Amino acid sequence: MNRVCVFCGSSPGLGDDYLALARSLGETLAQRGIELVYGGAAVGLMGATADACLGAGGRVIGVIPEYLADKELAHPGLTQLEVVDSMHARKARMADLSDAFVALPGGVGTLEELFEIWTWTQLGLHRKPLGVVNAGGFYQGLIDFVAHLADQGFMKPAHRDLLLADSSPAGLLDRLATADLPDTPKWVATPRR
Repeated sequence: MNRVCVFCGSSPGLGDDYLALARSLGETLAQRGIELVYGGAAVGLMGATADACLGAGGRVIGVIPEYLADKELAHPGLTQLEVVDSMHARKARMADLSDAFVALPGGVGTLEELFEIWTWTQLGLHRKPLGVVNAGGFYQGLIDFVAHLADQGFMKPAHRDLLLADSSPAGLLDRLATADLPDTPKWVATPRR
């Protein structure tokens, strides 16, 4: 695993715990020699993750749409910053650059990025592991809901299990590095009863 894409909030969230979590992930990536790929902003958890990775001697690649860069949200001190023309191009480029995906706490944008990359895995468009840092149970509601989807027949258990979770950044990175992705694309028909 040479590069990990991190999805996270452009807000810092409430309290200091989320910022500490973002910094921990950034530092851990740098310590392991893993490059950070992320959305290119200098604000919120995004900026904290990038700053911590850079501060620990790591390399950081940001990918940001032009209209966000124009609003002066682009991080000025990255190893590499790519400016693209749309949010879709941003997600596609981050996916191309990365070997795995991590979601820290965030809002609807973070969830949208996580679900799109998860869908691409489910469809067999790539074979890259993904997971969430479930510190303090932040993602537990999502994990439980996804289990409900599988229980109700709207998701195969193998696709549910694609989403890894750990309470710490280091633990999740360990799980991603050893993930064994099933070769079960969505379009394999399930027999009717």
